Amino acid sequence: MLRIAVPNKGSLSGPAADMLHEAGYQQRRESKELRIVDPVNDVEFFYLRPRDIAIYVSSGQLDIGITGRDLLIDSGADAEEILPLGFARSTFRFASKPGEANGVEDLKGKTIATSYEGIVAGHLADHGIDASVVHLDGAVETAIELGVAEVIADVVETGTSLRNAGLEVFGEPIMKSEAVVIRRTGADGEEAAESKVQQFLRRLQGVLVARTYVMMDYDCRVEQLEKAVALTPGLESPTVSPLHNEGWVAVRAMVPAKEAQRIMDDLYDIGARAILTTAIHACRL
Repeated sequence: MLRIAVPNKGSLSGPAADMLHEAGYQQRRESKELRIVDPVNDVEFFYLRPRDIAIYVSSGQLDIGITGRDLLIDSGADAEEILPLGFARSTFRFASKPGEANGVEDLKGKTIATSYEGIVAGHLADHGIDASVVHLDGAVETAIELGVAEVIADVVETGTSLRNAGLEVFGEPIMKSEAVVIRRTGADGEEAAESKVQQFLRRLQGVLVARTYVMMDYDCRVEQLEKAVALTPGLESPTVSPLHNEGWVAVRAMVPAKEAQRIMDDLYDIGARAILTTAIHACRL
């Protein structure tokens, strides 16, 4: 069986379970379950702390896992990202009291508090900055007020909690993170599990595409077909079928979901009618 690590809690857990369910995999019914077997798909899922998943995968005991890019890099584990999943996006930034620093070059000799020591130490080393890094678990905003550090490095979403603490972000982002699929570095050479891993990745990629696109159908006059196809080129080419009424054709194509309303407006303006969109639940490209 393919052995897969899945986040057991936090912001990664729910979206990961939803994506796996959409990909056709059985998921746990109770949050207390730490392991389930999906015999239909020949997969075994292990529900682990997100921060530990890269370590388990790098050990070779589990084939692949879903975790955050930030957690993978911070762990220093011998594992690599093989597929970004597009959810649990976040930005990792430095923050301090206003005027304390403007960029990474101003951190020389300062003390930085963070829950992601590996990421921060690596970033400082990449820029040749000699600074002290203090590891704290949980919220780090109070580290400056209590004199533990002069700067913090943390995940920033809206920045509200930082502003409430009298802090502001500065410099370029340290990194941008999201949920990713990982596997042990170099494991792609092992043929035994490779076909199952590739099938798993194809399923998740199918979910990502299905979430990104919608199927669009419409009718248009033959003389407007070229303009219509230019608006809806599809992936390879749209499907075009003649209608019973002479001079009309039916067109079907995949279009980006975020652009669907604009495309419908443009189609209507050139004379297309009966324009509709439908969700895509699964696909293979």
